[in-house]
Amino acid sequence: MNLFDKIFGSTSKDSENSDVPWNSLVHINEIENLVEESYKMPIAVFKHSTRCGISRMVLNSFEKQYGLKKEDAQLYFLDLLRFRDVSDALANRFHIRHESPQLLVIKEGQIVHHASHGSINASAIEAFI
Repeated sequence: MNLFDKIFGSTSKDSENSDVPWNSLVHINEIENLVEESYKMPIAVFKHSTRCGISRMVLNSFEKQYGLKKEDAQLYFLDLLRFRDVSDALANRFHIRHESPQLLVIKEGQIVHHASHGSINASAIEAFI
């Protein structure tokens, strides 16, 4: 483990080590499925840059805060470096500016909350349950 990893954590997402029920978001065609799902329950997308220390710290904080059950909300993880096209498609679909890290909450087909950097808070999702 290099010094950067010791300070900020691993530079790759390993959802196996997290209690957060992450779903991977890797294809543009999954976006419309998220929109449909959002009519049943809130959808949250965490956009993360795996090479950014700030993004890693925000992700770690989010994972510590997150306490919802899987049936309360669906949570998606988007690796921005591997799937930037998906992030761009989200920005275009919902008319929001791309940021990293960024949390998007989708309900009834619309973005009802979005935050970036230090403004990201897992409890924001609870307001839409």
